[in-house]
Amino acid sequence: MKNLKSVSVQVIDSDIALLLPNGVYEIKQMEPKSSRLRRIGYFCVALALFGIVGLGYFCPDKVCALSNKEASISLEDSMGKPLAQANSKVGLSYDDMLNDDFSFDMDSHDVMVFLHMQKTGGTSFGKHLVHDLDLKRPCTCPLTRKRCYCFRPHSNQSWLFSRYTTGWKCGLHADWTELTSCVDEKLDELEGNVVKRRYFYITLLREPVARYLSEFRHVQRGATWKGSRHYCRGRAASDAELPPCYRGQDWEGVSLDDFIDCDSNLAVNRQTRMLADLELVGCYDKAYMSKADRERTMLISAKKNLESLAFFGLTEHQKMSQYIFEETFNLRFAVPFEQNNATVSSSTMPTLTATQAAKIAALNNLDIELYKFAKGLLLKRFERLRARDADFDRRYSHLGELMGRSGVTEFDWDRLVEDVTVAH
Repeated sequence: MKNLKSVSVQVIDSDIALLLPNGVYEIKQMEPKSSRLRRIGYFCVALALFGIVGLGYFCPDKVCALSNKEASISLEDSMGKPLAQANSKVGLSYDDMLNDDFSFDMDSHDVMVFLHMQKTGGTSFGKHLVHDLDLKRPCTCPLTRKRCYCFRPHSNQSWLFSRYTTGWKCGLHADWTELTSCVDEKLDELEGNVVKRRYFYITLLREPVARYLSEFRHVQRGATWKGSRHYCRGRAASDAELPPCYRGQDWEGVSLDDFIDCDSNLAVNRQTRMLADLELVGCYDKAYMSKADRERTMLISAKKNLESLAFFGLTEHQKMSQYIFEETFNLRFAVPFEQNNATVSSSTMPTLTATQAAKIAALNNLDIELYKFAKGLLLKRFERLRARDADFDRRYSHLGELMGRSGVTEFDWDRLVEDVTVAH
């Protein structure tokens, strides 16, 4: 009879015998199926956790799921506030604001936040907000101070966050990224307490080529906006990220060609940049993603944020913008908005060469696309409001006419207006 090796068998989780180095097989009892299932479950959980951590490490803050379709970006933003996961604030959708029982609550914690983009007519609109609204407690603008007090009817808390009320608390001409990360904190500081507020972001846009040329002429006269912080993700943009276009105190006397040729000139596509969530594109770090992806993401974000703003108007459509504001907020201006078609930029356009005109249009391609979108959206809002207004014809033909107010502004704005190139 042949000599046989002592044999034992170990049945492990995979039901495969494990051969020991000495050639001896060990016999062990098979583990119950429930134990195997528990181990498999633990393994799956560990794998899922590893995947989540790995994704967060290798794709921090990037929009990894972005596709070529605009619908692929999900910005759960109802009123121009930050993304829900970044900062939860109370807000309403634009549709909610159009309900019959909605009103901007001056007595509660509703706050309008004016996103003032350069050369869009924001200075005139800002004056209308603090001087021409028909309010229970009108704003007061003492000449000893270059700001106005716009307080609630029964408290000394401000319902308006703007240049003419709070000053440039979030930086000179703060953009969407700066405002949405700053306003809450600044109002808490000003009012001395922490309050849950509803924020209603408002802004104006302007035809991009006209706006660009207006900014050029303003810079040519000596404006710099050096006080702008360009704050994003907890820090200001560095000189390496935004190299200055000029040396010295300002760019006074700059030629149009030199203005066009500066690669870091923030006049280019300013409206898209100021309305987009810049954290999606790595703030001002141009190496964060390709130029094509950066521009596409900024444009998508700017459109989504514009769509969710409580109000936006267009410089070229003053009357329509006034009507939309009044109907949206259930507030009335005591003066009609003026449509000024004779501007500095309009006198500059005929002097452009064909090459200059083509360059300016190409440079501002994102703003041109955004403005086209804005015009369509403004018209939709206007038609929707008009359709539900049984008294539209009379209302629209008498905008700015209120009983008891003549609409004549006696206020000396020249004594109030501060230098817009300085932050306070």
